[in-house]
Amino acid sequence: MSTTLHDVASHAGVSIKTVSNVVNGLGRVSAATRERVLDSIAQLDYRPNLSARSLRSGRTGVIGLAIPELSLAYFAQLADAVIEEAERRGLVVLIEQTRGGDRARELELLRGPRRQLTDGLIFSPFGMTEDDTALLDIGSPLVLLGERLPDANVDRVTMPNVEAGAAATTSLLRLGRERIAVIGAHLDARHGSAVLRYEGFVEALRAGGVELHDELVVEVDLWHRSNGAKAMRELLSRGVAFDGLFAMNDELALGALRVLQEEGIDVPADVALIGFDNVDEGRFSRPSLSTVDPGRADIARMAVDLLLERIGGTVSDEVAPRELRSPFCVIDRESTGGD
Repeated sequence: MSTTLHDVASHAGVSIKTVSNVVNGLGRVSAATRERVLDSIAQLDYRPNLSARSLRSGRTGVIGLAIPELSLAYFAQLADAVIEEAERRGLVVLIEQTRGGDRARELELLRGPRRQLTDGLIFSPFGMTEDDTALLDIGSPLVLLGERLPDANVDRVTMPNVEAGAAATTSLLRLGRERIAVIGAHLDARHGSAVLRYEGFVEALRAGGVELHDELVVEVDLWHRSNGAKAMRELLSRGVAFDGLFAMNDELALGALRVLQEEGIDVPADVALIGFDNVDEGRFSRPSLSTVDPGRADIARMAVDLLLERIGGTVSDEVAPRELRSPFCVIDRESTGGD
């Protein structure tokens, strides 16, 4: 016999109406009560009847998640976190890939017929430009992830990339490294994670009284592992000395690590290395990869919360767009001399 709303309400010690509000993102429910209800939903394995709910409310019980590509570990793990948060609320997630942030694909996903299958969309844009900002008015709730399209008039979840980039660089400076290279820069870009993380990198060098060497900066378009290896080969071909390396994501860092090892360069004795994103594989590389944890679970929770508040009407369309930033932390592993 399947679990009912009444079962969840009894287990959580709340009214059926409160459970319904939590599941549907309606009404005002305290954080403590919502967590108690969500825990009961998980323990009892409650699964709402989406078809019946759709007929009653006009909602599908499905939210969309559009990300550049699942082949990148960060986005795969982010998708997993969003699915987990949605399931706790009795929702299904429809995942769409934008094929590396292809602009035409992004616009198609925003305007295409599949949007009718969802009540709202969590969207990580990559290919769209500032000229496309008006196209984000899709007539249904939307939450952006990241810093692109900064003038967009929609809710957004991001992280303090400048501060995190500075923290990653500072962790290398504290080891006494003074010729620190960086791979993954987008020097001609105006917005995005690469711009902000590089800004933090420069700020940390300046605060530490360390000179920025242009020959130690390597630009990389797509942050794939193969491009991290390519960037490291380019850096080594320049014949410049460096004793620290900040890779702007873990994929780049793992590609660079492979080339360093092939060339007989010891990490961390010769070059201390730190990445960004805290993907699972970094814990198991040899040496294990120091990294910045961007608070992926917090990003997922915040994004789902913002979306459901708009879907449920607890936050009206008249309320100005909100921007939430996740916490981050630096994780010290073997590639910078940690455990």
